[in-house]
Amino acid sequence: MKKRFSLIALLAVFALIVAACSSDSTEETTTTTTEPPMEETTTVLDLAVEAGQFSTLVAAIEATGLGETLSGEGPFTVLAPTDAAFEAALEALGITAEELLADTDTLTDILLYHVLGQEADSQLVATLDGQEVPTLQGESVLVTVSGGTISINDAEVVSADLAADNGIVHVINGVLLPPSIAEALGVAAPEETTTTTEATTTTTTTEAPAEPTIADIVIDAASGDPAQFTVLLAAVQAADPSVLEALSDPSQTLTVFAPTDEAFANLLDALGLTAEELLASEDLTYILTYHVLGSVVMAEDILGAGEEEIVTPTLAGEDLVVRVTDEGSVTFPQAGGGMVITPDVEASNGVVHIVDAVLVPPSLQV
Repeated sequence: MKKRFSLIALLAVFALIVAACSSDSTEETTTTTTEPPMEETTTVLDLAVEAGQFSTLVAAIEATGLGETLSGEGPFTVLAPTDAAFEAALEALGITAEELLADTDTLTDILLYHVLGQEADSQLVATLDGQEVPTLQGESVLVTVSGGTISINDAEVVSADLAADNGIVHVINGVLLPPSIAEALGVAAPEETTTTTEATTTTTTTEAPAEPTIADIVIDAASGDPAQFTVLLAAVQAADPSVLEALSDPSQTLTVFAPTDEAFANLLDALGLTAEELLASEDLTYILTYHVLGSVVMAEDILGAGEEEIVTPTLAGEDLVVRVTDEGSVTFPQAGGGMVITPDVEASNGVVHIVDAVLVPPSLQV
């Protein structure tokens, strides 16, 4: 089952990228217009379709509904796998295109792993040799440059710099799988060892794994055994993109109180809601940012404050009340006695405290 799931995930990604492209470009290839505005609204999706190498991916983009996202303002850089790459993946995984479309959530996750939230042409990418670059999915891709060839993870860029009004497309000859999904499926991740060739010296460097961001911690825990943050990860992905961007940004300094799956289950049961209803709520982003502080606050900072009750502002704009009990536990009176159960999970951009309750802003409490 895991192998089948990975195929779907991998192939879905490709299908998603090109599928979105084709929905807009199909009409453009059969209609001739002399109006200049048409050229000014070419999107990264249009370009991918016009390249003529992504026909099998059209159905996938329609299944995920990401066409609107990739047709947005951007800027984006899309790493678009070819039809040949897609076909090779289907054959290797032993699945059909129909089976590929079975899991739209996984397809969406994989597709977003092929999209960067900035415009990066080949000249810029070539300067990133040996570096990891964050994607819209939250995890990073590894860039390597050798002999003038740019590789993203294990896939090579075969056609670069297809420019659009909302970004740029680089065609690649392989499917990229997020490390968290690859690990769950038992698929080999990209090599951590990189070779850097300079003008006068050739150096082989084995780099230590980069310290994970808060987003990485959430993603890893969501795919772990046992899974801990599947609902939180789904909520972050469903919320305003700025939430995932902040949690993935290594330059940030944040504190996140991360509710477990059990905490979300208890909240949903108390409110009589389904997970789908929660993820569709217009208050979702507000609730998530209520769990985030704009600075790093370690457990010892709270315990050593010398106060029984501490009030601290959150990124939502409302204050969060934290209480230290006589036993030395950190609790949240607004969450019915919820408490920190695992403190100080450190990240490159802050710290995560795992909590056993969802913190609901006072303004949303009945």
